Amino acid sequence: MLIGATLGRYFSARFLRMILAVFGTVFVLVYTLDFVELMRRAGDAEGASARLMATLALLRTPTVAEQVLPFAVLFGSMATLLTLSRKLELVVARAAGVSVWQFLQPAFFVALAIGVVSVTAYNPLAALLKQHATSIEARIFAKSSKASSGKDLWIRQRSVDGQAIIRAESAIDAAGALARVTAFVYEPGGAFRERIEAPLARLHDGYWEFQDARVLSVGEEPQNYGAYLLATTLDPAQVRQSFTPPETVPFWQLSTVIERTERAGLDATAYRLHRDVLLARPLLFVAMVLVAASVSLRFFRFGGVARMVLGGVAAGFMLYVATELMEDLGASGLVGPVVAAWFPAVVGSLLGALALLHQEDG
Repeated sequence: MLIGATLGRYFSARFLRMILAVFGTVFVLVYTLDFVELMRRAGDAEGASARLMATLALLRTPTVAEQVLPFAVLFGSMATLLTLSRKLELVVARAAGVSVWQFLQPAFFVALAIGVVSVTAYNPLAALLKQHATSIEARIFAKSSKASSGKDLWIRQRSVDGQAIIRAESAIDAAGALARVTAFVYEPGGAFRERIEAPLARLHDGYWEFQDARVLSVGEEPQNYGAYLLATTLDPAQVRQSFTPPETVPFWQLSTVIERTERAGLDATAYRLHRDVLLARPLLFVAMVLVAASVSLRFFRFGGVARMVLGGVAAGFMLYVATELMEDLGASGLVGPVVAAWFPAVVGSLLGALALLHQEDG
């Protein structure tokens, strides 16, 4: 039985406002911390103004904040239900014959809606902003000693120009672009020939293009080039597979990236897993609502609310750990991507419904 339209809109608005408030708080906190870190790194970077760092932090924050969306749904739902219970609004609803499953319908609808919007709109936008932020970082921090993230990327290749070892501090996007690149080029016989330094390198068919490159050769003065080319036999799909994290690929492009990767004869498990995780996100949000309801419907006059809230936080944390564990198992190939992505959401929903049934219906 569906809940009344007026009461449903009221509860939906309460859930939506609280979830967005929790997410907004976390978003501002992440943004502030990232801005402070960028200002620290900008100390010896030319042209790194406070305004530019503020913009860069704003571009980077959505990707990080996306990871806390399930907790925003959990804590927002818990806060909403506790507030409604404290103000006796749920008592009145129960007295009017509205069951727990009925007044949770608006919460389920809001969770599903947030999940769909986060997958179809927020995720593609966050991925594109992250790519743009990486491009800005490559330009600003190219010569900064504080630019390194400590997770350098390495490529070893053979070509008509000899052997080369390429180090990059980050991958920019799915097109085979690398930021803050250093290439050590050797003659076919093994002798060192030159070192190439560039803030950006793009992989084209058959060659690397180093932009604003500085070349240091044996026995010669350093030379600067607007564009410097280095032959390669690498395919863009290989670089994309090796260095582009699935989280930086927009949802609507994942199927295309999977197809290209498999066409190149490479393993696309990571991209398939990420796509299935995104598809399972709405159900995971519903599971968070069920977990929140199972620990937040106790009457305040009965006491023990704090213990129940801590139990909800612990349950949400365990669900998060299970999600990360299944994703790791899926990425390693021990379980299929579909099972790894959907298992936490399905099991979390079933356990939350079971706890709620036991609590409400005995």
